[in-house]
Amino acid sequence: MSWMAVGLLIGGLITLVVGAEALVRGASRLAAALGIAPLVIGLTIVAFGTSSPELAVSVQSALSGQADIALGNVVGSNIFNVLFILGLSAVIVPLVVAQQLVRLDVPLMIGVSALVWVLALDGSIARWEGVLLFAGIIAYTLFLIVQSRREKNKEVTDEYAGEYAEREPRTWQRTALNIALAIGGLVLLVLGARWFVDGATQLARSFGLSELIIGLTIVAAGTSMPEVATSIVAALRGERDIAVGNVVGSNIFNLLAVLGLTAVVAPGEGVAVARGMVTVDLPFMVAVAVTCLPIFFTGHTIARWEGVVFLAYYGVYTAYLFLTATQHAALDEFSTALFFFVIPLTLITLGVSMTRELRQRQVMRKA
Repeated sequence: MSWMAVGLLIGGLITLVVGAEALVRGASRLAAALGIAPLVIGLTIVAFGTSSPELAVSVQSALSGQADIALGNVVGSNIFNVLFILGLSAVIVPLVVAQQLVRLDVPLMIGVSALVWVLALDGSIARWEGVLLFAGIIAYTLFLIVQSRREKNKEVTDEYAGEYAEREPRTWQRTALNIALAIGGLVLLVLGARWFVDGATQLARSFGLSELIIGLTIVAAGTSMPEVATSIVAALRGERDIAVGNVVGSNIFNLLAVLGLTAVVAPGEGVAVARGMVTVDLPFMVAVAVTCLPIFFTGHTIARWEGVVFLAYYGVYTAYLFLTATQHAALDEFSTALFFFVIPLTLITLGVSMTRELRQRQVMRKA
């Protein structure tokens, strides 16, 4: 194992996290000083800012000709965000899901996930497809701004106001400091992304693993650290809308903005998609997104047991990746158990939960 690669990976990760934090703090304070509503700041600047490491790493990977890391980072981060971050947050405290997420954002996340899978079926995400995806994030951001200005739920607006409302005097020194934080954060993101990608590439080669596996696991988990911190802290503070909304918003941003921009700037005609990504990882990402809808739908909460299920699935998925990478003798048995026992059992459980929820709603309407 190359200790230089480990040093680059850890140093790059720390630089990415610090850069993301500086960017989010500077940009959100500037937005608050300009009179932008805290709800808009939380749904756009903060949610997208926590995804800035994914953007920096994927773009850097694409420019370096490492398409597997670029795409693996996006897909792996989306899987990690839902299964690990939401799972861990729900284990800490059951999460309340806003109705807007169930009606709009989660279906949008499912639709965009499926769209990316369809676009990748021909073996690449072409440049024009990247432009299409990036146009989607612009439209989605504008919609969020308009929608947030119509938000009438006082509990939701108070929650975001408590987290993102301006708490500092408006002086030119403060403004200059916030601009410096935002610019410094961007510089650190670019630098950290370069170190992180170089370290991940060297590590993959030293262990004999593919860049795709490294992208789906180490890179994906590393670049998702800002989402981990934001969602867990929000859950501990009782800001459960923020904990869930951050994950869903970041996933949409990853697919539309990160993958879209990566395909636009990548050399050649876009981002090449490995066959294994099309047949395993992208379908799994879509399945994870689809699983959110019935879980969010049942009582508009993510219970602790559902959080445990999420964490268990992430463990199973990671084990599958490494068994595949090493061609372990247990791979066939593991795959059989996964597809013919675990997945059907989960679908049955979700079906029963949804049926009970619908029956309870019918009873309440009749009463």
